[in-house]
Amino acid sequence: MHVPGKPTTLQGNSHLASRRGATRRGPRAGLPRERLKDPARAAGYPAWRLVAGPCAGGQGRVFLPREPLAAWPWNGWMRSEMASILRSPQALQLTLALIKPDAVAHPLILEAVHQQILSNKFLIVRMRELLWRKEDCQRFYREHEGRFFYQRLVEFMASGPIRAYILAHKDAIQLWRTLMGPTRVFRARHVAPDSIRGSFGLTDTRNTTHGSDSVVSASREIAAFFPDFSEQRWYEEEEPQLRCGPVCYSPEGGVHYVAGTGGLGPA
Repeated sequence: MHVPGKPTTLQGNSHLASRRGATRRGPRAGLPRERLKDPARAAGYPAWRLVAGPCAGGQGRVFLPREPLAAWPWNGWMRSEMASILRSPQALQLTLALIKPDAVAHPLILEAVHQQILSNKFLIVRMRELLWRKEDCQRFYREHEGRFFYQRLVEFMASGPIRAYILAHKDAIQLWRTLMGPTRVFRARHVAPDSIRGSFGLTDTRNTTHGSDSVVSASREIAAFFPDFSEQRWYEEEEPQLRCGPVCYSPEGGVHYVAGTGGLGPA
């Protein structure tokens, strides 16, 4: 019972202590209440940003390991990647970009999309043209299997040549998706008429381009189209040079390369 004029103590009111979270046990005992609002700080971990690029909201993702960092079992690639991130907060991000058969079939549209890539300051790391087999299309789009558009999409993507790019930019994934515009062409024409799909898209299937939607899908899709490309080696050897420049563009090879290395860029 509270006596007017006398401070109420939580020790004497166990039900209040429980309700207010004042009784703390274990490794958090004794920590100030405000620190408990930040789980990373309360656990004794630093909050890190992964420079895989900002998320849709523009904020980098917070990475919080379950164990102390010194005890965390990193493999060689993770150590290299994190070391690169710590050295350079502006590390370049990679994404896969595809120009679909409807656009490749029209040289003027193909060139217009290529110029959009260049004018938006992407670095073209690799580029190739190929004719996709139906089996490759089915494997690439297997996450959509069973949906009404799946068969139509597979047949369309195997109907003619496509052009594949590995693009680099400090915000490559989101920038390329913004440049493409909404997936649905009708919507693209109304909300983003100057986007690639708003300008050149025909239908929701024949919508000119494709782009990775996350860091994970970018790595998977790049490996599917460029099996000889090593993302780890690129981050170790090429990324620091391309980021620091100077960089040149080879019209013959269609890729960027570090000035002074000569040639047409990587094969």
